[in-house]
Amino acid sequence: MPSLVFDHVGLSVSNLDVQRSFYAKALGMSQVEEEFAMPEAHIRTAILRNPQGLKIELVERRGSAAQEFADPFDGAGTQGYFHWALYVDNLETMYTHVLSVGGSEVSAPAPAIRPGARFAYVKDPEGNLLELIQPATEGVR
Repeated sequence: MPSLVFDHVGLSVSNLDVQRSFYAKALGMSQVEEEFAMPEAHIRTAILRNPQGLKIELVERRGSAAQEFADPFDGAGTQGYFHWALYVDNLETMYTHVLSVGGSEVSAPAPAIRPGARFAYVKDPEGNLLELIQPATEGVR
């Protein structure tokens, strides 16, 4: 089997500029790896990257339909992608930071199923779900 390496996640957005600003502030994704527009299709896109290599592609298409999930269980009721998850060093710090730059609370930091791990859910300004996971510390099983 060929080698597989994750590259990026793509997110359809209604306002590229607002989402671009949010992801730069919330996750440090301020480096622009690629940017293009297709005016005839009413599309603008940007691939953003943070210093650690995390990437997201934001695609704005005029007239796109919003998808809103009240919580992760609601999201699981619709087939297709409904959230993305990131490991973080300090869950409380990152959770508070994301909320301070325009994210919304979905579920506060709490113990995860994995022993010793913790997680929280937030929404970006357009309601897309983002899971923040603090892995278990060494020695916890």
